Amino acid sequence: MTLLYPIGKSLYVNITNLCCCKCVFCVRDITDSVGGSDSLWLDHEPTIDELKAELEKFDLDDYEEVVFCGYGEPLMRINEVVEFATYIKSKKDIKIRINTNGLADLIHKKKTAVMLKDVIDAVSISLNAPNKEVYLEVARPAFGIKSFDAMLSFAKDCKTCLKEVCFSVVDEISEEEIIKSQELADSLGIPLRVRVKNG
Repeated sequence: MTLLYPIGKSLYVNITNLCCCKCVFCVRDITDSVGGSDSLWLDHEPTIDELKAELEKFDLDDYEEVVFCGYGEPLMRINEVVEFATYIKSKKDIKIRINTNGLADLIHKKKTAVMLKDVIDAVSISLNAPNKEVYLEVARPAFGIKSFDAMLSFAKDCKTCLKEVCFSVVDEISEEEIIKSQELADSLGIPLRVRVKNG
């Protein structure tokens, strides 16, 4: 069961397989692993003790950042993310980033960005669409049409309490949609990066 796996100078944390989206481009529908890792499908949702034990196998001095991003939405388990991130920070003052769909407020039925303050340094939020209609079609969120606005609200909240916030889009949406997504990101003062499939 792969809980942590390195890609370059980043150490990735696979804390859950749960997700509230069924994105049409999701990598886990294509392959069982990324970056040469073993299978990222979990036998069970790992405990904090299991994650701590796995961390002992790695030297944090070998990495520039720790990234919560596996085969699920990390913030489905936001309390465990915060707890484990706090533990990592106690071991080394290393940058910690979360790759997220940005729907944590809907998942937990409350404002959640503030929970990440002081322990998470950066978030990358999957924008993947310039408007709620395209987002619903592409991300297929369990929460329906309200998901897009909730994701934008989460991003705005993150701007107020985290050092780094960025959006990402996949290159599988149209060039026109990427341009419109860039305009939306610019209007919110949040950088946007285009993610190449399998790149």
